[in-house]
Amino acid sequence: MRHQGKITNWKDDRGFGFISPNNGDSHQVFVHIKSFANQQKRPIGNEIVTYTLKTDAKGRSQAVNVLFDGDHVLLPIVSWSSNVLPILTDTFSLLLSVAFLVFVAWTAFTGKLPAAIFGLYFIASAITFFIYALDKSAAKNDQWRTQESTLHFFALAGGWPGALAAQKLLRHKSKKRSFQIVFWTTMGLNCVTLECWILTSSSTGELRSLLGTTWWVIKGIVLNLHL
Repeated sequence: MRHQGKITNWKDDRGFGFISPNNGDSHQVFVHIKSFANQQKRPIGNEIVTYTLKTDAKGRSQAVNVLFDGDHVLLPIVSWSSNVLPILTDTFSLLLSVAFLVFVAWTAFTGKLPAAIFGLYFIASAITFFIYALDKSAAKNDQWRTQESTLHFFALAGGWPGALAAQKLLRHKSKKRSFQIVFWTTMGLNCVTLECWILTSSSTGELRSLLGTTWWVIKGIVLNLHL
């Protein structure tokens, strides 16, 4: 809640003063020069200001976020590239992992793939996620690390949904560009191999679904490598 008042006692040499509230309260509110939002303008006294109240360590009220009359409240600027885009890419990656496993489960359920293939992807993803977790723990404790080639092998063998989830949820191996290039390559190769497996038995509608899955994978590769 913002309040309004007048600076009635300002000691410029000491960098603080007092505000008399406009609500009729006779108690003056302490204000420090650092509490003014506009640091390019110094008060001289008798200015109308708005402010919010804060209690210091000794229980005394003081004015903070002080604005001169006519100034506007400055809202923090949200950086799209540094704040919003990473959230979107993380969400996209997690949804892609889940959507792919659902797709494989549906394909196995309809008989286009052996049920063991879904089991392979599910188990490989769980194992890969666990390996990522162990590797991050080892990195924090300066212990023996899992080789990157091992992580890529499990991704290529069908564990890439778990690897992708681990990268985003555990914040591990998600920023190293050289690793990401190889990872998304293994992921693409795995998806292409799977599609080639079931392509001959796909109808037109199912083929479009497969091509749609490939398109989302390609978009994910481009989006993540762009970061």
